[in-house]
Amino acid sequence: MSKRRLPLVAAVYLGTFVALLDISIVNVALPTIQLALGIDFAGLQWVIDAYTLCLSAFMLSAGLIADRYGRKRSWLAGIGIFVAGSAICAIAPNLPVLLVGRVVQGIAGSLIIPGALSILTQAFPDGRERAGVIGGWASFAAVSLLAGPVLGGILVETAGWQSIFLINLPLGLATIVLGAASIVETSHPEHAHLDLVGLALSILWLGALTFGLISAGEKGWGDREAVIALVVGFAGLVAFLVFEARTPRPMLPLGLFRDIRFAVANVASFALGLTSYTSVFLYSMFLQQAQGWSPTQTGLRMAPLFLVQMVVSPAIGRLSQRYGHSALMTSGYLSSGLSMLGMCWVGPSTTHVTIGLLFAVGGLGNALSIPTGSAAAMSFAPRERSGMVSAVINATRQGGTAIGIALLGALMSMRATALLTAHLENAGVANAGAVARAAVSRYDFAADAAMGEESLRDLFAAAYAGGFHAAMLTAAIVSFVTAGLLVTVLAPAEARSARETNQRG
Repeated sequence: MSKRRLPLVAAVYLGTFVALLDISIVNVALPTIQLALGIDFAGLQWVIDAYTLCLSAFMLSAGLIADRYGRKRSWLAGIGIFVAGSAICAIAPNLPVLLVGRVVQGIAGSLIIPGALSILTQAFPDGRERAGVIGGWASFAAVSLLAGPVLGGILVETAGWQSIFLINLPLGLATIVLGAASIVETSHPEHAHLDLVGLALSILWLGALTFGLISAGEKGWGDREAVIALVVGFAGLVAFLVFEARTPRPMLPLGLFRDIRFAVANVASFALGLTSYTSVFLYSMFLQQAQGWSPTQTGLRMAPLFLVQMVVSPAIGRLSQRYGHSALMTSGYLSSGLSMLGMCWVGPSTTHVTIGLLFAVGGLGNALSIPTGSAAAMSFAPRERSGMVSAVINATRQGGTAIGIALLGALMSMRATALLTAHLENAGVANAGAVARAAVSRYDFAADAAMGEESLRDLFAAAYAGGFHAAMLTAAIVSFVTAGLLVTVLAPAEARSARETNQRG
């Protein structure tokens, strides 16, 4: 890589750092935010999903904006909007204002995250060099995820939860200055058209589905609001796909999915969001709520997950060139699945060494699957559609995260509440269901007079671990099924494409 492109790479890496740092920092701070603002478990799910939902829903339009109005211009605008959203979060006095800030951050992130891959793709046309730069980008992303829990824990305990958002302000401003001076503007307006109906439908189906799943976790699958929201969500998804198939200028060109390799890469990306990305939320909650660690201690215990990813990611470009995308992606999903399956046996007293080893296996899985999946999708589509393709692969991943937070969070909450209710009934506690819901949903242990708070906390920790196991088992199954799909579909398709390329050559 020539030295003249180093400032460009530094700007893109730093911008990604700013956007992803916020994700891992927020996860560690959630229990503290819960107590400070007096919100329940469903509210915590929305703190994460307000960001990921907007990130996913707006990302496809953001790709079109980048292609049409310029990748540099849209990316720098995203950084500026992200700084504004962070400021709103920092001054939030209650949950609604915090969610407004998270929505602003999500919209901004939709411009930043896919824009990074698009800018790198345009700046590095050579496949080998591009793979190396994207591998470095993934490694730098891992650094942000690694720094987030540790830095977030320290900030929360020393400067308050608001500081996790305030740190984005100087980092964001520095990124704008560096990016403005180094990134060369590129655009392909002939391929871009804003699809406002498609955007509205994407927000409708994803938002309704997320609301339905979170409501089901809070009130049960039979809840009328939850059922209606889920029906609206699925109907909205069908309407979105039908409209996108018929409109002449769609925001999601379904024709891209005629290439089975691109289709499978996006299915895998959705699964990655639903499992690995969602698990960071679940890990943080388990370590703090079930094992009783502080935010800083939680960040340190999660470090192996990101440390292994950071160490391995720089080699992914070379490994992809040698073994192909499908082999690395399959290995990644198998590793992640094994890590999550192992989590089904951890409990409130499991040692940090055991959990750390499982995190390390999960980090290896992320290192093999995240950059490889992104690079694979980018290579399966025309280079002039890089903005759109990058947006699609990131949108499916963040969509998976939004659904995963809602679905796996609901499974964990419902299972933990059911187990704690059973424990309390066996102990002769009156109103066992209400006491269990107060403990699991609001982390409130003052509702019971029949047993001491310490005894209730012990039962809560065991029940919370049981809910965590249910979520982890579901995530592991999804990872293993995805690995099977890669072996049976993507690997043969890649082999056929390679043979056809060699014959033409």
